[in-house]
Amino acid sequence: MGEYEKRGYLNSEFRLFHLTDTETKEVEYHYHEFDKITIFIHGRVNYMVEGRTYELKPYDIVLVKHNDIHRLVVDNRYPYERIIVYISPNFMDAYKTEEYDLSCCFQKAEKAGSNVLRIPSLKKSSLFRSITRLERSFSDGAYAAALYRQVLFLEFMIHLNRAALSNRLEFIDTDACNPKVIDILEYINGHLTDELNINAIAETFYISRYYMMRLFKQETGFTIGSYISQKRLLLGRELIASGTSAAQAAYECGFKDYSTFQRAYKALFKESPRDTLLTLP
Repeated sequence: MGEYEKRGYLNSEFRLFHLTDTETKEVEYHYHEFDKITIFIHGRVNYMVEGRTYELKPYDIVLVKHNDIHRLVVDNRYPYERIIVYISPNFMDAYKTEEYDLSCCFQKAEKAGSNVLRIPSLKKSSLFRSITRLERSFSDGAYAAALYRQVLFLEFMIHLNRAALSNRLEFIDTDACNPKVIDILEYINGHLTDELNINAIAETFYISRYYMMRLFKQETGFTIGSYISQKRLLLGRELIASGTSAAQAAYECGFKDYSTFQRAYKALFKESPRDTLLTLP
């Protein structure tokens, strides 16, 4: 696999959906330019994020950061019901103070090496009650219903962060991953701006080059080279969006020359780095 598709488009700071599908096509590896929270309600789903696979249970909360490459497999014998929230970084920043940060749950999940939070006891959980109020709000057609849903979502985020910080949520682990591949993924993401030579990576992890390449493709669905290239391009796009010049972004995300960066950038994003700069507010 060479490229991963960008899916979902965020035209505002925050979007909330309540979806039920009776036939879901298998979703290929993709990424988003925004953070995503999925509250799983019903169905039988395996969710794969950056080399880890999770078998979801009702009311599991899946946290996927922007640029994380992920996919899911749905058993269509069961309706797939979930609440999905798309959040731009600006939305979280708007509520950030010295005292609290609503994105803290994402940060803690990253440290725990897990993308899925599980509520141990639903009946006793204020977070579960918050989710059910949010779920019911989708059938509310009363005055300012959309605004009320946003208020309930903020309440949910407060309860989510309180539960995560007080360890009242379980960051679930998964046996459905290869520890060696997880280590390689973490190494790549930690060294994107450095020289990443496949032979050197294999030597770092004391495995043969060909075994590593085969294992990586088997466990993640893509080659090491295409994964590194796409992650660098996503980083480059993020740097450009933050105001870095295109030439500097190319260097900072690990490309050796601008022309190679420009060609790869246009192939992936269907626009040049200059076009991205022109669309910035």
